[in-house]
Amino acid sequence: MRYPDANLLVVRKVFRTLKDSCFTELKWAIHRLGVDAYWEVKESPLEMTYKPTGQKIYFRGLDDPLKVTSITVEHGYLCFMWVEEAYEIGNENDFNMLDESIRGAIPSETGLFKQITLTFNPWNEHHWIKKRFFDNPDDETLAMTTNYLCNEWLDEADRKVFETMRLNTPRRYRVAGLGDWGIVEGLIFENWEEKAFDVDEIRRLPSVKSAFGLDFGYTNDPSALFCSLVDISAKTIWVFDEMYKHGMSNEKIADEITKMGYRKEKIRAESAEPKSIDRLYDLGISHIQQARKGKDSVNNGIDYLQDYHIIVHPRCVNFITEISNYTWDTDTKTGKRLNKPIDDFNHLMDAMRYAMEDFSKGSVFSFE
Repeated sequence: MRYPDANLLVVRKVFRTLKDSCFTELKWAIHRLGVDAYWEVKESPLEMTYKPTGQKIYFRGLDDPLKVTSITVEHGYLCFMWVEEAYEIGNENDFNMLDESIRGAIPSETGLFKQITLTFNPWNEHHWIKKRFFDNPDDETLAMTTNYLCNEWLDEADRKVFETMRLNTPRRYRVAGLGDWGIVEGLIFENWEEKAFDVDEIRRLPSVKSAFGLDFGYTNDPSALFCSLVDISAKTIWVFDEMYKHGMSNEKIADEITKMGYRKEKIRAESAEPKSIDRLYDLGISHIQQARKGKDSVNNGIDYLQDYHIIVHPRCVNFITEISNYTWDTDTKTGKRLNKPIDDFNHLMDAMRYAMEDFSKGSVFSFE
């Protein structure tokens, strides 16, 4: 609003994640500033227009690169870009493509400038963002680290979430709470890669079967649905979709599964929530089943999955974040690795183990 000819492009790796994040946050900002009357907000297409000038805020996902690279503004110039959850962009070349998309001359008399803002949690110190913008910044880079302690918008309930995180999941607290770069050692799964694939083409292979798993959460933990195709003979898992949301009642979970088109799929769900499983069944998720329990089920499940090659579709950003941060726990006194995983970054990891229960060999056990 301060720069009459400027337009903003908001980007996330996956387009469908924009509506419940950046789009909602910008609606909040418009309302907070008391300027609702000056803005037209549309959901189809996802777009915001400043009525007095025709300036726009555009929303795009890297899963449709053509819509990013071909973007043209109706009024003025494309000056600003906000890349939210930039950590999800694992390929630096994808960012370079974004960088190039807002290039172009701006007349000096306008007083406008180009600016790209990346916001993210620094989960992995080996990420290209650290090397490029923190370790070797150029003279046009400003790298800032903030944390919840200086966030003026948090209330007491929000701060309590971080205090609980500090006590229960200290590694997550150091990154998401304090903004420290995550040090990833002792990864449980290194047998995976991120690669786009045609789901329908894989599904047509005669040896392929579907595998779905559900892990329940609510306030602090998300409810997570793992969606995959499995070829036992080729020892390959294709992860093609996910649900990963907080504050989901059973009714909302059922609605989301139905909306995603998986209502009739066989889903193995967390055995600790039998009432929730019964409720989802009543709500029309008719092939949901409880995962079985057994001794050493977590480690047995991990051992089994380590024999597979896991191919993850780029749209599954939460799965990628979890599997690249899911590590063996450490003894706080000795610093030695323990033979158990950390109790974090495990919601889709657990859901994957539930889903693979029917394919496991040997004694009957489940993954919890």
